[in-house]
Amino acid sequence: MWRRLSRCQLAGTRSTDTLYVIRQLRTIARVAKPPVIEDKQIEHLLKATAACSRVPLRDTALLLTLYGTAMSVTELATITVGDYLDAKGNVRVTSAVRVDVAHNGVERPLFWSNRRVVAAMDAYLVWRLERKHGATVRKGAYRGLDPQSALFLTEDGRPYTLTKRVLPSGVCSYSCNTLGAYISRLHTNAGIDGGSAQSARRTFAVKQHRQGRDLVHIAAILGHKSVSTTKRLVEGDAVRLADIVARAV
Repeated sequence: MWRRLSRCQLAGTRSTDTLYVIRQLRTIARVAKPPVIEDKQIEHLLKATAACSRVPLRDTALLLTLYGTAMSVTELATITVGDYLDAKGNVRVTSAVRVDVAHNGVERPLFWSNRRVVAAMDAYLVWRLERKHGATVRKGAYRGLDPQSALFLTEDGRPYTLTKRVLPSGVCSYSCNTLGAYISRLHTNAGIDGGSAQSARRTFAVKQHRQGRDLVHIAAILGHKSVSTTKRLVEGDAVRLADIVARAV
């Protein structure tokens, strides 16, 4: 689309006009961001999921973890029970998105400190153990669950499958299209247009920015190597812009 548009715009223009068009195209590309999902929408999403999902405890924990930690789809698919619990079955309040889990291959802190997220996760793990999804004979350790098993499993108790792709640079990239599509479908079923794992990450960033958190700390939680990436993510917050206009006179 951008290629077709640029040809039309650039035909017969001077160099200064060409630079202007390029800047405009870049601006348009930056504007196309995932929507911010507001609190009322999130609450509706959780209620609709609890009422209609085939696996309500897992999906509620999944959505709360998504919006409460801003992990990416691939990270949600590969994080393990051992990343959430210690051997005694206690929640690891301070954990980490490990190098082999992080979407950019850089370890970053992960905090299981939100009570609502923890309550939903604990309920889901009880449900898992009852169905022996990832259970072990060592009932006294990790609440009877295999610490190396994926934290979120499919309905039949299997880990989500990752898709491997080799980039032109030769680096291997992994994605979990199945889980990503499922998360988007949960939003669609609740009537939330454009809702996805990407919109949840942007929602996390924007909400923290609205509350006055600095971009450095937000970037650290999201796993952004550059604060400029986080800045682009929070720019154009419709609510913040509306607040500015509301206080104009």
